[in-house]
Amino acid sequence: MAGSKVEQIKEQSHYLRGTIPETLRSDASHFGEEDIQLLKFHGTYQQDDRDARVELKRAGLDKAWSFMVRTKIPGGHLAADQYLKLDQIATDLGNQTLRITTRQNFQYHLVLKGGLQECIARVTQSGITTVGACGDIVRNVMASPTPLNTPVHCNAQKLADELTQALFPKTRAYAEIWLNGEKLYPPPEAENEPIYGKYYLPRKFKIGVAVPPRNDVDIYTQDIGYVAHAPNGQAEGYTILVGGGFGMTHGKLKTYPVLGKPLFYVAREHAVAAGVTIVTVQRDYGNREDRSRARMKYLIEERGLEWFRKEVEARLQAPTEHPKPLQWTTVADMLGWHEQGDGKLFCGVFVPQGRIQDTEDVRYRSAFREIARQLGFPIRLTPNCNLLFFNIQPDQRNTVDQVLNQYGVPSDEGMTEARKTSHACVALPTCGLALAESERVFGQVMDEIDKILRELHLEKEPILIRMAGCPNGCSRPYNADISFVGRAPGKYAFFVGGSATGDRLVGLEKKVVELKEIPAVVKTYLEEFVAHREDGETFTEYWGRTHRPGPRPVPEQFHLELAERSARLAASSQNGAVE
Repeated sequence: MAGSKVEQIKEQSHYLRGTIPETLRSDASHFGEEDIQLLKFHGTYQQDDRDARVELKRAGLDKAWSFMVRTKIPGGHLAADQYLKLDQIATDLGNQTLRITTRQNFQYHLVLKGGLQECIARVTQSGITTVGACGDIVRNVMASPTPLNTPVHCNAQKLADELTQALFPKTRAYAEIWLNGEKLYPPPEAENEPIYGKYYLPRKFKIGVAVPPRNDVDIYTQDIGYVAHAPNGQAEGYTILVGGGFGMTHGKLKTYPVLGKPLFYVAREHAVAAGVTIVTVQRDYGNREDRSRARMKYLIEERGLEWFRKEVEARLQAPTEHPKPLQWTTVADMLGWHEQGDGKLFCGVFVPQGRIQDTEDVRYRSAFREIARQLGFPIRLTPNCNLLFFNIQPDQRNTVDQVLNQYGVPSDEGMTEARKTSHACVALPTCGLALAESERVFGQVMDEIDKILRELHLEKEPILIRMAGCPNGCSRPYNADISFVGRAPGKYAFFVGGSATGDRLVGLEKKVVELKEIPAVVKTYLEEFVAHREDGETFTEYWGRTHRPGPRPVPEQFHLELAERSARLAASSQNGAVE
């Protein structure tokens, strides 16, 4: 099969083995390019400390290599003992933190090569896995984390589990390399991939399950989005959206973010089969020549939604109907205390940028560890990178509050609504794609924006604000009310016009805003909103009523100018000048 270099690597990898075992046992400080591509399928990315690059290079030393290890946790659901085991791994092998991701799983950062096998093995021993958390495969299947004890919410979690099992890779490579040949659950069958084949998928593939009216899985950003239809409280079926995806590739002008589109409605009994069928269509028709155009969103853009629907229905052999109407109220999590509907309670805790750590001011890790150890509540990780404890008896509420207060964990009651839904990606120093800071500066940015919100009496306004360190948009900035996307150190593209419900794309407002200018720029837009809004109108509604959308996010807003700047620098260098 002809295809890109990565397609050739997959074909020749012997079902994702490559030379990973040999390099893992060797004294090499890092893996080669071919194995780097394969490691992703096993749930890990090779990285280095970008803060240390310059000094190490000056000293003639190798890069400070390390690994990011990502777990796969369907629906973000964890038992307390699993959480404690994963927390201990962060202490023993990581950088003393757990990072909740926007796909409801955990990431470990700064895992050294010598501890990589132990890290992955211990994750698997906890009852979850890292296989398929990255790579050209179905990633972690998301589901509404809200632990309401209703049939439709329970069904969303169940569907995430079923899809995970149906789309789980069958290769024995994972068990051989990381588990010393031990069987992996579900047990691998014969050495073949009935769904994926030896080439797997053209690119990563994302699936989410939402329960209206809360769009807490950002359903329009998924390759496949399932939206529950429960007119009588039961999940009778799902409207399926397809072709969402926000990533843009550096230097590739044909890449751009796309919102998912309604495909059809299927009864619950056919939901898994529909997902598997859609995956096989992408497997067979997705672009394998150009990886920058390999996501399913481009296949649908090129061939049309009607062509795609007919191809899926011809393979599915199950009845479909027109999509059901969809209505959303928010992307937010249910933070604070709430009744589950079965006499028990759940408690949602806001975790800034999803980074579970202990600092001088707030000891999130200690608090969560103590609650899991002392009280044993199950946990849900959310796509907004927060954490929910649930199945709490009413008489245990005070104990939970005492532990959270003891370790300085703030209540969401004093936060602005914008803060509760705000998020930033990891970016520097570990992400190799980052052009600017994100997680490390976003807290301070939001502190300044919070002051403005309070000054303008907008504390209760649902304004969705996100930041990303590069155009790839891992923090999902392209459907927020307001977002900042890194384009160079200290500089960001400024977007406005998404929505607090995640169903509208932003438009470009300013090509370049410096980090220090962000609060003042945001203030001008908020002041305009206050001056001209109608009664009860949200920022989302106001912007949609009064503004024509700016240019949708496209690579020209980043890459062409970066290329021009590089050319100027090269010319200046030749002339002995410095820009």
